[in-house]
Amino acid sequence: MPDEAQFDLHETHTWLNHHQPQMIASLRDLVTSESPTHDKPSCDLLCERLAADFAALAGEVTIYRQPADGNHLQVDFAGASGRKPVLLLGHYDTVYAQGTLATMPWRENNGRLYGPGVFDMKGGIVQMLFALQALRATAGELPRPVKVLLVSDEEDGSTTSRAITESVARQCAAVLVCEPSAPDGALKTARKGVGGFTLKVTGKSAHSGLDFDKGQSAILELAHQIQTISRLTDLERGITLNVGVISGGTRVNVVAESAIAHLDLRIAHRDQGAEIERRLRELHPVNPNCTLHITGSLNRPPFERTEPVAKLFQLAKQIAHQLGFELREVSVGGGSDGNFTAGIGIPTLDGLGAVGDGAHAVHEHIVASELPRRAALLAGLIYHIE
Repeated sequence: MPDEAQFDLHETHTWLNHHQPQMIASLRDLVTSESPTHDKPSCDLLCERLAADFAALAGEVTIYRQPADGNHLQVDFAGASGRKPVLLLGHYDTVYAQGTLATMPWRENNGRLYGPGVFDMKGGIVQMLFALQALRATAGELPRPVKVLLVSDEEDGSTTSRAITESVARQCAAVLVCEPSAPDGALKTARKGVGGFTLKVTGKSAHSGLDFDKGQSAILELAHQIQTISRLTDLERGITLNVGVISGGTRVNVVAESAIAHLDLRIAHRDQGAEIERRLRELHPVNPNCTLHITGSLNRPPFERTEPVAKLFQLAKQIAHQLGFELREVSVGGGSDGNFTAGIGIPTLDGLGAVGDGAHAVHEHIVASELPRRAALLAGLIYHIE
């Protein structure tokens, strides 16, 4: 580890406090550059801008160009030799459609900053940028190599970026995910695994008045299956199955030939995924004249609180104490790209991004005064992780 005298956490925090106006200005620029997941031109434009911002800090830029989705950005920073890199992980896409700024504009009010994606997770990106600047400004150089990875498809399952994320993470000592914090700034030391499945039922159509008895209702069969699926939920074990969307039939006077249900699966432990998938595939029709077809799989492994994860949190808690605040940890049901890195055994700490509320909602906002402190926490972790 570099000479401790070269790094002063309080000096770093002071530098960040002094640069809070610049942090807010940078965040405003990111939020007003809309980047919906499925708008490739907008995502690519922001990707180029972020590449320039990180390159200005002497980072080596790699852009993973995608044919349909937005491009992914990796930036590598040199640092003191002899230590493995730390990965700062996040995404720059948002769930909001292009033009949302017209009804949900950037604004500052009573110490809060509002706008689409400000909390999830453009505030976290600004904290990455300024944590690196602060380390260079106060310590002279980065205490170790640092990698930054910002992807464009996290809000849609990370289909094109997952392999990149896992490959980069394998080169690193730890992964610091700058997704939004949990309530009151808590960090996330466990996340549920996420799966998606589709159940299609095929029956036989018939006129509901003339030939009702000749029809085999796919909708009725689906209703039976939904009841069976709901019984797979086991809250004590952390397993939930939600039938979130259903569709079926063509007209009110026609016995439905087909019906479809889309399911969301959340699991607490890896082995539960195979168990629930097996039980879904073992479903059999109540009406033998109907057929069932199920597709899908687990797409994010669970992020489990292992001993290395707990050790990372304890380090973060110590750094937070030095900064004058107490840090909590929580387990959450939502997934992030941290699920991938934790799933391959790389020590991962999540929720290091902005403090605020309202992810994906019209009241999405962050607390402006927390930006410097969270960036200082990130800088402290970069320095102290073994």
